[in-house]
Amino acid sequence: MRPTSRPARRVLISGASIAGPALAHWLDRYGFEVTVVEKAAAVRGGGYAIDIRGTAREVADRMGLLPRLRAAHVDTQRITFVDAAGTTVGSLSPEQMTGGAAGLDLEIRRGDLADALYAPLRDRVEFLFGDSIATLDDDGDAVHVEFEGGGRRSFDLVVGTDGLHSNTRRLVFGPEEPFHHYLGHVFAGFTLPNEFGLGHEGVIWNEPGRSAVLYAHEPSERVHGFLTFTCATPPFEAFRDPGAQRDLVASRFPERVWRLPRLVAAMREADDLFFDIVSQIHLPQWSHGRVALAGDAAHATSFLSGQGSSVALVGAYVLAGELATRAGHAEAFAAYERRMRPFAERNQALATGGGTVVTPTTREQLEARNRVLRDAGATARALVTAGAEEGRAAHSGLALPDYPDYATG
Repeated sequence: MRPTSRPARRVLISGASIAGPALAHWLDRYGFEVTVVEKAAAVRGGGYAIDIRGTAREVADRMGLLPRLRAAHVDTQRITFVDAAGTTVGSLSPEQMTGGAAGLDLEIRRGDLADALYAPLRDRVEFLFGDSIATLDDDGDAVHVEFEGGGRRSFDLVVGTDGLHSNTRRLVFGPEEPFHHYLGHVFAGFTLPNEFGLGHEGVIWNEPGRSAVLYAHEPSERVHGFLTFTCATPPFEAFRDPGAQRDLVASRFPERVWRLPRLVAAMREADDLFFDIVSQIHLPQWSHGRVALAGDAAHATSFLSGQGSSVALVGAYVLAGELATRAGHAEAFAAYERRMRPFAERNQALATGGGTVVTPTTREQLEARNRVLRDAGATARALVTAGAEEGRAAHSGLALPDYPDYATG
């Protein structure tokens, strides 16, 4: 049942990945009129697995998604580290590395989470696929939007949930560069046939500043490959040329060891190559007038934190709740940022806190990690996973407010 004590407000959400549909869920539940615009032709499936932990798991529970997400859980059992010969150095459970809670955390293919968020909304919320915002004009009373497809409409509020390279943020706050915090890594992700007998596991090869990863959800499926390397300056020139991307990545992995030749060949052949730099967004303010940002558009944590989707789910819940309970949008946006900024920044810090288990950057760090991995003792493992304690605290670092649930009124 929708609220009858307040008029519905028209909200445009730009982006239909994770934060956008999650925000649409809560705004629709609170009686807002919601439109979601997404430049892709449909909700994007596939993708590597993401984690839902701590506070985000509670949000998923309040959304009624836990049964579906449990069914989609990929249940990675171990992460194995190998040397150049492919000999095992040591293995860890995902929880030892991340600070997650075994039996509670959920590991979901990104596409499965997107589908779970979208499916209940498809008949309740207006989705405009294959389109995006061309211009925004906030006159103080409304936001007048011109779409790339040619349409013009007005909304009471606009929220950008369109990712690290947010178009909405660019239109309202200006170019990305002042807010872009480069973390010194470049990565290429792609899929290839599971020729390796892997299932529910990942395998990682390292040299200082470089990592090659094979990651398998199921034994019979394709596996995900990742090639990651440090780079002093962002290779922006490669973004304009897919061939240059492939050449750059291949040049950083010339060795004929382990599975590197196969990974490089698969990267060159892949039709699903995802090339990007590892970065965060640090904005002094997440809203301007009647436009706000959420998810990676506001506070990208980077995949090194493992928390992008979880923080996005929490932020969507908080933003919608504040809009539903505050007297006006300015007060709501300010309250949303007060609650969310410390949580987002604490999770951003997980990517910059000096962890060297997966991405050791020096020979000394790599050798120290391998010595610990080879030691089966509990003390040694505790040293490897010391950073997981901070991760566990960050994952649950926000107590969810209990906003009135107008849907049950």
